[in-house]
Amino acid sequence: QVQLVESGGGLVQAGDSLSLSCAASGRTFSIWAINWFRQAPGKEREFVASIRWSDYTGYVADSVQGRFSIFRDNAKNTVYLQMNSLKAEDTAVYLCAAKTDSHTNSFDTWGQGTQVTVSS
Repeated sequence: QVQLVESGGGLVQAGDSLSLSCAASGRTFSIWAINWFRQAPGKEREFVASIRWSDYTGYVADSVQGRFSIFRDNAKNTVYLQMNSLKAEDTAVYLCAAKTDSHTNSFDTWGQGTQVTVSS
């Protein structure tokens, strides 16, 4: 089984940058992809970014294109979400999730989430 631990959230000002980490442990060789999602109060969970574990191919949602990027540190088994030019509407709980089956849209493991608050 895979375990995920997020870190890096906090309170920042609009325009600031923040980097979130998602550290994977356990059966990391079984990971197909790791996604970042976010959920703001009263809103549905929203896809933010995804990275394929095997070849580091990543992409971000249109809503954060040009501001956010996703990358992986192989030595640390950690996926990072670099967030630049943060806006108040980026305020949410950010969660990472691992998928081990490339043929489904379900995620096997979720992290506990990390709060990001952007003040305007």
